[in-house]
Amino acid sequence: MEEVDKILIHALKQVGTEVSDEVNSVKQFTSELIVEAVVRCIRVIDPGLGGGLPTSLPPGMSARFRVGMSLAQACQDIGYKGEIGYQTFLYSNEPEIRSLLMFLVEKLPRESAETSDQPTGKSVVLQRSIAAAIKAQLSVPWLPPNCRLPLNCETQSPGELHRFHVQPLSLAHCTKGSGKKQLKEEKDYQRDVLPPVTAQPSHHASVMASILEQHTAELSAAQEWDNEWNSQGLLSRLTPQEYRSRKLTRLRKRIEEQLRSAALPSPESAFGGPCSTSDLSELLQAFRGSAPSDHILTKGTHFTHTQKFTFTQEDAPVTSPLPTGPQSESEIQLRQQEELTSLQQQFQQLCSDVDQLAADLKHMTVTNTQVLDEFKQRELGNSEKGEKMQVKKKTIGLLPEADENLLKLQAMVEASAKRVVNLAAQWEKHRAPLIDEHRRLKEICSNQDLESSRKLTEIKSLHDKIRVSTEEAKKKEEIYKQLVTELENLPQDASRSAYTQRILEIVGNIKKQKEEITKILSDTKELQKEINSLTGKLDRTFAVTDELVFKDAKKDESVRKSYKYLAALHENCNQLIQTIEDTGTILREIRDLEEQIETENGNKTVANLERILDDYKAIRQENSALAAKVREG
Repeated sequence: MEEVDKILIHALKQVGTEVSDEVNSVKQFTSELIVEAVVRCIRVIDPGLGGGLPTSLPPGMSARFRVGMSLAQACQDIGYKGEIGYQTFLYSNEPEIRSLLMFLVEKLPRESAETSDQPTGKSVVLQRSIAAAIKAQLSVPWLPPNCRLPLNCETQSPGELHRFHVQPLSLAHCTKGSGKKQLKEEKDYQRDVLPPVTAQPSHHASVMASILEQHTAELSAAQEWDNEWNSQGLLSRLTPQEYRSRKLTRLRKRIEEQLRSAALPSPESAFGGPCSTSDLSELLQAFRGSAPSDHILTKGTHFTHTQKFTFTQEDAPVTSPLPTGPQSESEIQLRQQEELTSLQQQFQQLCSDVDQLAADLKHMTVTNTQVLDEFKQRELGNSEKGEKMQVKKKTIGLLPEADENLLKLQAMVEASAKRVVNLAAQWEKHRAPLIDEHRRLKEICSNQDLESSRKLTEIKSLHDKIRVSTEEAKKKEEIYKQLVTELENLPQDASRSAYTQRILEIVGNIKKQKEEITKILSDTKELQKEINSLTGKLDRTFAVTDELVFKDAKKDESVRKSYKYLAALHENCNQLIQTIEDTGTILREIRDLEEQIETENGNKTVANLERILDDYKAIRQENSALAAKVREG
């Protein structure tokens, strides 16, 4: 059973059970360890069923009994057919716990079973426990703090809730493999000046939200780049660096075009020449004309505003009463409130003036656009009329010599017709080879397109294979590092040859035991056959002897006595055989009883009885304490 126990302990460690290195068999399992192992397995098999089960026994005996009953019911719900109850966990024995753990390990999902081939380092176990805790918390519906019961405190944190407030972070990105060389000043800034990530947000509660937002933004940017490169970048037949540079150039050109269009002169300059730079100053002067220059709002520091208020008070008329003593805070606040009200009124007046000017400017712009369109239409009409006038002028000039001009026109038309026919013949001569060349080039182009599309498909598939291979390589590299770490932590005296030799010895012993069992079974069968044949021979011999002696017994008295002795001998032999069979049965029962005694001794019956008595006393004490509380209440 040692090998079975080692396999069980290894599987329990995989699901997150904290089994110490000193525990080597199921016999050494305590009640707390049994409860934890069973709950971990149930949570992996059925998270919804095991989410509400505790991983440790409570201090009170009544609560322990309830936990034991709930665990037994959960095991029966999973499909355990053996005898199970609260005593299985509180007063356990080795065979029952071994069979229960073997059932639970066999019930583990295939994904969990496959993880037994993976490394079992502390970091891996920690990550799996974190994932299991998060999965258990997500499976339970969220409740407000005021509506939570004591049972929900284990799955839902009772701590203070914070708002998801994000602040920008400055991270020192690694430039290895990116092709960019980091500047020395940037390295010095990141090493000496840049604070750590946990100190950059103004509130400590915003650290986790800011890190999650930063990571999500970087991940989404990387995914967008991958999608853009797979959809458009591969079609451009450029390298990633060339594609990015071309995209940056296009973006710069678009920005320049937008700036040029925004910096073009207003339509009013079409009539009055280029717009001068004094338009902006005139517009500002128009804004200033709506209010005195002393009341124009300007941005300044607190010192400039204080100076302005001081100088305003000094420039006030002398007839104003001067304060004879220190002003109270209420008077200062009242005066500040009045100043704030006057400033707000001035600001609202300026805003209304700006809106009015913007509306006027928009109206003037629309009017100017309409005038420009009308001017362009008239210019087009004038040009068309000028062309018609030139044609009519030439026609009028040809009227005095109409016959000669008609003959000249006919000669020119005939010459033009001949020239057109000649050009058509020449075009036909050049057209046929050009059409052939066009068809050939078009066919070559279509073939190249097909070839390029095929190669593009192959490139996409290769990119997908490279991405999958890269992910697999990363996973295998992590597994390799964990295996190396575990190999370094393993004792040096353990070797593969020792394990192999041990396995071969076990296989050899099993073969020997199998051969001995087969030999014993064959000997038993032969012996049973021999016994059956001798019994049959004895019965036949007795029947023949009985018949012969019985015939002679009617005639001779001595033969009659011999017949009686023969019958008594046969009966005594039967009794002797029956006694031997009964003796064998009793010996087998004795062996069975001895095995049962050994099993009961292994079940720690005496220790369990003592624990039951102690628990009974503890329950009586709890009941008496509760009764006293009830009487006091």
